[in-house]
Amino acid sequence: MAKISVKDLELENKKVLVRVDFNVPLKEGKITDDTRIRTSLLTINYILKQNPRKLILISHLGRPKGKVVESLRMGPVAKRLEELLGEKVLKLDDCVGEKVKREIDSFGGLVVLLENVRFHPEEEKGDEEFAKKLAELADIYVNDAFGTAHRAHASTTKIAKFLPSCIGFLMEKEIEYLSKALNPERPYVVILGGAKVSDKIGVVNNLIDKVDKFLIGGAMAYTFLKSKGISVGNSKVEEEKIDLAKEILDKAESKGVKIVLPLDHVVVEDIDLPHTKKIVEEVPEGFMGVDIGPQTASLFLKELEGAKTVLWNGPLGIFENPHYANGSKEIATGLANFLDTTVIVGGGDTASCVSEFGVKDKLAHVSTGGGASLEFLEGKELPAIAVIPEK
Repeated sequence: MAKISVKDLELENKKVLVRVDFNVPLKEGKITDDTRIRTSLLTINYILKQNPRKLILISHLGRPKGKVVESLRMGPVAKRLEELLGEKVLKLDDCVGEKVKREIDSFGGLVVLLENVRFHPEEEKGDEEFAKKLAELADIYVNDAFGTAHRAHASTTKIAKFLPSCIGFLMEKEIEYLSKALNPERPYVVILGGAKVSDKIGVVNNLIDKVDKFLIGGAMAYTFLKSKGISVGNSKVEEEKIDLAKEILDKAESKGVKIVLPLDHVVVEDIDLPHTKKIVEEVPEGFMGVDIGPQTASLFLKELEGAKTVLWNGPLGIFENPHYANGSKEIATGLANFLDTTVIVGGGDTASCVSEFGVKDKLAHVSTGGGASLEFLEGKELPAIAVIPEK
């Protein structure tokens, strides 16, 4: 899937509109994690070196539901971007209209950040007229917002109808590495965690003919264990998916694909009662599983040895709580030492997990998109990628 890249278009003296993903977490008006801004800098700096007339950035922030929400204005993002770029960023109070056009043209600097695009209800509706108004601001459109690539919104899909369009470096890297997860070098091991079997069934079905082993942890493991008649106590189980879990186990066995489930568990009486924590091989009544146990962590690392490609999607416990983080931490730090393995991490919670344990930069690729990476791995065509022409 070779899409036209920002490197393929002539940008000098052009107004370049870049759809970025600056949907950063905020607390009391302050950015608590600027990763999404930092990951866009490669594309931004490249464009600036091409001497554009203007570099116009557009993003959403939070879920304002088509209304102006003061706490979701892009001001803090503009401030942080200025610090990272070392140059003035003009933050506008809207993203379309004659006033916006005039302000862009009269600005003496290069970098303009438009106001939160989701303040307009037309954005999430994928309204073409709204997309046309956005397109009027620029000569070229670059999509570098992989985190929203599965959304058919005006600024992610419809705008490409009106301007020469390409992808940025972040989007290019996402496509490259997630494509490797779909066409892997083998042996190929997939680690699945998180809460629900239902969230991962599309991934399992799409990868079952390409994978050698699935290692399953997190809350979703308890639905699989229960389907085998193993006691799971009060652990989170999708009761309506027990038959589906059994089907997956049978299908994997028929295809010679190994599925490895936890051998031991960290359990508590209640998430808020860490002093009740203990390690067990079978979850007793009155307790719930909150992490894989040490025996399982060792087993998983052994099963990963010799893999050429590893995909990890979903934490293996409640890693946000340090009492229940050890299993995910063991796997994260172990994978960081697998030097001959291409390790690809799905976005969302798993990305936060490897970041938390300081190994993000030691892995081949950590996706910036939670829902987008999941849909890509399910084999779905993402609308924001589909609209960009092939090379």
